[in-house]
Amino acid sequence: MEKKSYITSSHDVHLDIEYTQWLTELIGRYRHAQVKAAVKVNSEKLLWNWQTGRDLVRRKAEEKWGTGIVEQLSLDLQAAFPNETGFGTSNLWYMKKWYLFYSGELRRLVGEFGDYSSGRPIHHVGGELQLFDRKEFEKLHHIGGEIIEDSESANFPYIFACVPWKHHVEIVSKCKTVDEALFYLKLTVHESLSKQGLLNCLKANLYEEQGGALTNYKEKLPLPQAKLAQDITRGNYNFSFVHVPKEYTERDLEDALCNQMTRFLLELGNGFAFIGRQKELVISGVSRRIDLLFYHIRLRSYVVLEIKVKPFEPSFAGQINFYVNAVDEILKTPEDNPTIGLLICSDMRDTDVQLSFKGITTPLGVATYNNVQLEEIKRQLPTYDQLVERVRLLEQEITDSKG
Repeated sequence: MEKKSYITSSHDVHLDIEYTQWLTELIGRYRHAQVKAAVKVNSEKLLWNWQTGRDLVRRKAEEKWGTGIVEQLSLDLQAAFPNETGFGTSNLWYMKKWYLFYSGELRRLVGEFGDYSSGRPIHHVGGELQLFDRKEFEKLHHIGGEIIEDSESANFPYIFACVPWKHHVEIVSKCKTVDEALFYLKLTVHESLSKQGLLNCLKANLYEEQGGALTNYKEKLPLPQAKLAQDITRGNYNFSFVHVPKEYTERDLEDALCNQMTRFLLELGNGFAFIGRQKELVISGVSRRIDLLFYHIRLRSYVVLEIKVKPFEPSFAGQINFYVNAVDEILKTPEDNPTIGLLICSDMRDTDVQLSFKGITTPLGVATYNNVQLEEIKRQLPTYDQLVERVRLLEQEITDSKG
């Protein structure tokens, strides 16, 4: 595709490479400024929403001015700012609800995600939250304001400012706990979710589905990476999109998953890149094959995935441990984080898995799957010509019986 040119020339100038580079730099800086301005505007509006919700709570507005005070406030604000939106009665109620939902946890949120004034990086579970290219947007986290808590000040968590107000409304309306809400805040920012995308994730209850695998990641990985590795794995995977024979084998299930790789990647979650099936590793002259090999973009590590169509056996842990070590030895580069292993089997007993992890040196996780679709037995249906012939014979029998 032809690269778009921003340069228009005239007879009065002499354009060269230096000018082109300077123009590109100016365009880039302006785009950065646009992004910073957008985040700034969003953060200021959110700060106003927060303070309004806070005031409704602290001033005990309904008790002081009557039960209709929120409706009155809505009318007065709309009269003061006739060309602005967001002053509806329901929106004001959401501001109060938003404040009540998070206010008790504000200090923890600031500690976990960083604030505007400190200049500290923003951290996502499992590593740095790469909202933007670090070199280009290294100063972006300075943008923002403060929420005043009595006589003290607590800085507004940066991640809040990166999420649109309507997303906030959906999150506090549908989440039961602050930790659940934080999960969807982080997901919204990291995946750049639209409102509909967020609603889809809330409906799918991703918070309950994520991070449920039984693992040793916490013991075998550095804390930031361990959290993300746990986050990207589920306790159970829904394989309802694959069809297999009634007495299916591991190869049958693997075939079905690979035939539906796009859907399989969606079930695994965002960030997985498929490397290969039956990936060959030659070790000491012997060919070894991994069921499925992935690379996780956010985790920055290889993921060895083994499929078993029967309940977990302790020997499975040794096998996948071997494969993870082999990938670390042969494929991993210094830029990659340690490889992790994930075994998906038909069932498991937690105690068996936990005992099997003892002495294992690599980060491993075990999960289950369900809802595979068993193929119906194919019935031999008659062809069109056979049906026509049967009808002819039936008509003939009726005719003969009448005669």
